Amino acid sequence: MSSAAPAFLQIVDVVKDFGGGAVAVNHVSIDIAKGEIFALLGSSGCGKTTLLRMLAGFETPSSGRIVLDGQDLAGLPPYERHINMMFQSYALFPHLTVWENIAFGLKRDGLPAAEIAQRVEAMLKLVQLGKFAQRKPHQLSGGQQQRVALARSLAKRPQLLLLDEPLGALDKKLREETQIELVNIIEEVGVTCVMVTHDQEEAMTMASRIAIMSEGKVLQVGAPSDIYETPATRFVADFIGNVNLMDGTLAQDEADHCVIDCQDLKHYVGHGITGTAGMPVSVAVRPEKIHLSRHAPADEDAALSFNRAKGVVKNLSYFGSYTVYHLELPSGRILKISQNNTQRHREHELTWGDEAWAHWSRHSQVVLTQ
Repeated sequence: MSSAAPAFLQIVDVVKDFGGGAVAVNHVSIDIAKGEIFALLGSSGCGKTTLLRMLAGFETPSSGRIVLDGQDLAGLPPYERHINMMFQSYALFPHLTVWENIAFGLKRDGLPAAEIAQRVEAMLKLVQLGKFAQRKPHQLSGGQQQRVALARSLAKRPQLLLLDEPLGALDKKLREETQIELVNIIEEVGVTCVMVTHDQEEAMTMASRIAIMSEGKVLQVGAPSDIYETPATRFVADFIGNVNLMDGTLAQDEADHCVIDCQDLKHYVGHGITGTAGMPVSVAVRPEKIHLSRHAPADEDAALSFNRAKGVVKNLSYFGSYTVYHLELPSGRILKISQNNTQRHREHELTWGDEAWAHWSRHSQVVLTQ
């Protein structure tokens, strides 16, 4: 979110304490801009769904404030909030047609019949389900049911749309196809959206920003690329994607570089961290940032034996577009290395039991102090 953009949704120091030491949400503060698609990402039990339910009005915060477009939502029941929530199960009425499902909330609000018809037709066009208007939910595919649920949520023109595991009921291939489609629909309407998911690929694909949650706290907020490339903590680095995490000690720390000693290898990192010599740190290197070769690399760090290690290929997994190698170092440490398969057949390809060198750039690592 731009620092100049006013916060459309403000979550201010919100706590949800269920008693008995069960603090589901622990002093969470987040600002969300108008029109943003924002994801709450974390494992089960981290507090993300409880936070979403507080936004919807299904739970009451123990303390803190939730402000939407300048209005404090404290004490407002769900039906008085300009917020709609789409559940993982979709919660469609099985005895109603697609048209009637979308119109249901509008009829409850007492809108004129002509306006209801206009809005429903607009939603059917938006989600491309016009020809299925008279079908019942059981006559639709999972992806089509998901779009009906979205159309019903958007028909009331909410200020805020809440999505609870929106694609969790779909199979992997359909989920991937639907992610971009769902984003396009939400952006076309221009509604602000907060989604909850435990699927990191879904969050990275759909959201403009992500909040990583653990044990009721927000550990980091940022764009998907920021979260992935510059994680703030070991937990975030380990939670998002695959990573090699190596514990070590800070050997040198200068303005333009630092050196970390990690037992059987040394990292030369192209920036300082303002630490003290001997302090424990961790180094995170993504598998795709590591190069693998049969021969020792001849690069700028080779003479000083930085950012390189020799080992034995203990395992490999072929995934079509890329292969993941597990390289065992003399200490027993395993380095995960991902290599793109850019050619159909490669000469001298590494296999189980081969000796190989792993090496990486001085700008590939992230140094973590917590």
